[in-house]
Amino acid sequence: MTGKFYGIGVGPGDPGLITLKAQAILSRVDLLCVPKSSVKKDSLALSVVQAVTDREHQLLELDFPMSKERQILEQSWRHAGQQVAAKLNAGQDVAFITIGDPSLYSTFGYLLRFLKADCPQATVEIVPGVSSITACPAALQEPLVEGEEKLAVIPAAYSLEDLKSVIEGFDTVVLMKVNRRLPELMHFLKQYDNLRTFFVSRCGYPDQLATSEPERLLEEKLHYMSLLIVKKNKPAGDNDK
Repeated sequence: MTGKFYGIGVGPGDPGLITLKAQAILSRVDLLCVPKSSVKKDSLALSVVQAVTDREHQLLELDFPMSKERQILEQSWRHAGQQVAAKLNAGQDVAFITIGDPSLYSTFGYLLRFLKADCPQATVEIVPGVSSITACPAALQEPLVEGEEKLAVIPAAYSLEDLKSVIEGFDTVVLMKVNRRLPELMHFLKQYDNLRTFFVSRCGYPDQLATSEPERLLEEKLHYMSLLIVKKNKPAGDNDK
């Protein structure tokens, strides 16, 4: 009998934000897939799991290199899919854990496509998790969007020219993984006089940093788990609606 494959979002880092459903599954599944981009880095997702369950899990570390070469990436996804398929075909239930949500900029989606080719008969269940896109505004106590406002979420790889059109077309823009680009971005945003900016780093961790003054951080070394929220000021009178 083929095992079941779970894709589980464990939230942005605060163990208190993991869902009850995710915790229940993680408390009974034996084998965890732990994505790693470097052998020197500990898994953030695994640290959350270990904080909410006492189960001694078997670990299957999947190597996902930080590369822009499509061939290298596809090779790693294919190899990971084969590894997971072998465990499922042996009858084991397997849970792939990921920070945030499996459907938002997660390696899980790439792995799933290759897995379905190697093990099409496997049952798959995806358990959503709290995303940093919503956890960070909560930390700031700042609504993300209201009423008929439009929201855009932009990954780290974008040009400033692309960003210009996005800012002009949306009321709120969330820029992911901005740690290395914060000085460049803040300089670019100076051309607008109707924007407010908010920065959050390591949301939910003891050393969380959340501020409405990101310009004060331009000389700091910032963690890659960082995002910038850019909001247009509301026209006069909108706050009364």
